[in-house]
Amino acid sequence: MKSIISVDLPQQSYEVAIVTDGLAQLGHWLQPLNLGKKLLLVSNPMIFRRYGELAVTALTDAGFEVATCLLPAGERYKTPATLQKIYDAALAARLERSSTVLALGGGIVGDMSGFAAATWLRGIAFVQLPTSLLAMVDASIGGKTGINHPQGKNLIGAFHQPRLVLIDPTLLKTLPPREFRAGMAEVIKYGVIWDAELFGQLEAAPRLDQQRYLTDELMQVILTRSCQAKAHVVSQDEKEAGLRAILNYGHTVGHAVESLTGYRLVNHGEAVAIGMVAAGQIAVALGLWPQAEADRQRQVIQAAGLPTCLPESLANPAAVEQILVALQSDKKVRSGKVRFVLPSQIGNVTDTDQADTETIRAVLNSGWS
Repeated sequence: MKSIISVDLPQQSYEVAIVTDGLAQLGHWLQPLNLGKKLLLVSNPMIFRRYGELAVTALTDAGFEVATCLLPAGERYKTPATLQKIYDAALAARLERSSTVLALGGGIVGDMSGFAAATWLRGIAFVQLPTSLLAMVDASIGGKTGINHPQGKNLIGAFHQPRLVLIDPTLLKTLPPREFRAGMAEVIKYGVIWDAELFGQLEAAPRLDQQRYLTDELMQVILTRSCQAKAHVVSQDEKEAGLRAILNYGHTVGHAVESLTGYRLVNHGEAVAIGMVAAGQIAVALGLWPQAEADRQRQVIQAAGLPTCLPESLANPAAVEQILVALQSDKKVRSGKVRFVLPSQIGNVTDTDQADTETIRAVLNSGWS
């Protein structure tokens, strides 16, 4: 498999390269970018045990000097204290303005590494080497970087575009099933917000919950069309001034669920799945689309083995009030109004602040099957 997708931006365009066995060719892909010799490879211990030696060897064979930094795994570690570990490693490695930070891991490693690169020496080069499906199709593309605040997800961050995103599909073979399902949430999102043809192919698949149930052809469609959708939106709206807001579909309620469960009970993809079902039901309540379309979305989410209702700890009126409070801390709030991305049909959504508190409360309290 090999696909090259361009992210065309005014100041710094770059490529998303989907290449089978691409990690072993990493040095080859970096050489044309005219990067400095010093690199800092950021990962977590589990990912580094599997792929660190392969990546480091590919880089050193190409003449790069490689230092490493390993971060604890988990959303709850996406904090200033963990970020400091990257800064300390950058200092120890004597990174210069010509140096580069490489993120080998999932979305958490990518977000934190990118934010460190954006802020070290006022900004150095950054390369994404995503190892999870979620990172491959979403988090690695578009330049959003950041860390969490105790009161909300990704409240501290910066836009810092990578010089390259290198996706190696073979890395998905060792991805745990739960993490694969989490990535499928973002794939389904692209089908709902942008690509009705992709959604149709997902809908036709008997099972989406593990990679072994997907054909190679469907896996290629998933990676390529998802990356194309993200690249197209980002190319038109780099810093979320308008169109890019549609990529937040499912994330408004999803982020609140993650935060209120301490980033332990549900992972990001599971939270997005819950948020998409919530957004679908809010759209039904507002008359934006029919219940039949919301049911189609729910069925595809179920086929991917993802949750379609609030976790038990949040499925009560008191917890719903906590969700409503958390929504007010969301970074997408404008003039005190929560903005939702809501679907009008499969393949099309709108960004609106017309979802009033009573409607949201009623939907969250109604429960979903």
